[in-house]
Amino acid sequence: MAQTQPKIVVLTPPGEGFPQGMEALKPHAELALAHDGESLREAIPDAQVLCVTDFRTDAITPAWPAANALEWIHATSAGVDAILTKDVRASDIPVTNARGIFDQCIAEYVLGQIIAFCKDFIGNERLQQAHQWQHRETEPVADRRVLVVGAGSIGRQTARLCGAVGMEVDGVGRRARPGDEDFGAIYAQTDLLSILPDYDFVVIAAPLTPDTQGLFGAAEFAAMQPSARFINIGRGPIVQTDALVYALQTGQINGAALDVFEQEPLPADHPLWDIPSVRISAHMAGDYIGWKRSLSMQFIDNFHRWAAGEALHNVVDKAHGFVTNNT
Repeated sequence: MAQTQPKIVVLTPPGEGFPQGMEALKPHAELALAHDGESLREAIPDAQVLCVTDFRTDAITPAWPAANALEWIHATSAGVDAILTKDVRASDIPVTNARGIFDQCIAEYVLGQIIAFCKDFIGNERLQQAHQWQHRETEPVADRRVLVVGAGSIGRQTARLCGAVGMEVDGVGRRARPGDEDFGAIYAQTDLLSILPDYDFVVIAAPLTPDTQGLFGAAEFAAMQPSARFINIGRGPIVQTDALVYALQTGQINGAALDVFEQEPLPADHPLWDIPSVRISAHMAGDYIGWKRSLSMQFIDNFHRWAAGEALHNVVDKAHGFVTNNT
């Protein structure tokens, strides 16, 4: 008797089909599609694998009672906060994520924003639009001091690129530990307020967890240098938006480059749009041409490992909300 193929449910945002490249699994598994709590509840019975491409989903909790055979959940995103529901955390079902896919491009985004700030590219653009020739001096990039809050794979790649152009880069993690080839020093998150005044750029590259929710508020922005710039490529709710707006409007900090927000999409009437020192992008820092297919290939590789009984890559520590090793 032929062995029954495993069933994979792919949970995507409403209106989307199977991700690019996922068709390669059709000879190896039964594929089902879901978009919300109701359709996931209908699709998930007897499914061994759930692949979640919607990092904002709220569908898992209402569908969970119907998940009678689930053995593995995969997120095609670095952040897994929406997936780590109370039920998922309490279960023994492993969760994996897309660690490694977005690291390089997000780091390039950060470096590009730092260079743009130092070289005043936005000022050049405004003067060009006004047909105005105005010679100015700009800041050097080398020797700027950068603090990366979040010393995971994205934070490390950011440190490597910034270090390659002569910047001094330190990190912040859950606990202090010796510096290494990427970071000059790694401080504990509990030391954040005391070290913030020492940096020209502060970069958020941390996952959203109970420990990082609302981490940056009024006290943190007040502790930064008035000349400092703030870059967030982590998750929006790590930052208290009202405190950030106040800091920018009152000159507590000099500027911000923001790819993620507490509320997405950012409302058209939000004050951040109109602050001249703010650069806004639509949660796209890591989304390079071909990224969706890369995510599918990563999942397919892990699927074959799972099917062969081998150890999965990128297993999330559900207590902390991120991958804590290189597997």
